[in-house]
Amino acid sequence: MNANLLELKGVQTHIGAYHILHGVNLAVPRGQLTMLLGRNGAGKTTTLRTIMGLWKASQGSVTLNGQDITQAATPQIAGLGVAYVPETMGIFADLTVKENMLLAARAARTAQQIDEKRLQWIFSLFPAVEKFWNHPAGKLSGGQKQMLAVSRAIVEPRELLIVDEPSKGLAPAIINNMIDAFAQLKASGVTILLVEQNINFAKRLGDTVAVMDNGIVVHAGSMKQLADDEELQHSLLGLAL
Repeated sequence: MNANLLELKGVQTHIGAYHILHGVNLAVPRGQLTMLLGRNGAGKTTTLRTIMGLWKASQGSVTLNGQDITQAATPQIAGLGVAYVPETMGIFADLTVKENMLLAARAARTAQQIDEKRLQWIFSLFPAVEKFWNHPAGKLSGGQKQMLAVSRAIVEPRELLIVDEPSKGLAPAIINNMIDAFAQLKASGVTILLVEQNINFAKRLGDTVAVMDNGIVVHAGSMKQLADDEELQHSLLGLAL
């Protein structure tokens, strides 16, 4: 079995007339949490969307569990056990929290058919999801919506969870809750790829890290190595962690 669950090799992505990714090489080790860092506009979100098939790579390959998914449709990729939480969260504001969860639980036709043990585990990670179960999702706070977005992504077992900036705009207490939840998810065997701007979040959670700049990965290694090397941080990110 390949040590890497997900691999990108020489991935290039064009969006209309714009050439965004210029040959991304990225490895996401199985069972670990990989941080994808970089300045705004470096190509991080485009990389995630290319992995999910929302934008197609014009060159290079994306493999999951050794299977080439470069040209696969997004529903096919999701069917292989991949969940994606975009920066916008994608919450259905007019539906209740329960209805949002039910939409993601493809094996269930009613809320009663959602795996009860898994649901209770999600409630333990994100108590607000249980508290506001019958409330319209649009009425939730930003932090509660983010909790719902992640909960929805893991309502069924996933091999790979991809999340774009989960801590953006959240209060410190909610960020700590989110860090604890991702740590538990990783401990349960889920492989996680996170784009994140909150450096404390990255330092506390990351096993491995890839840093992007101008559409390519310019550094890859252990998160601890980057966190301990202030000179390297300055050269890659223009700041100290």
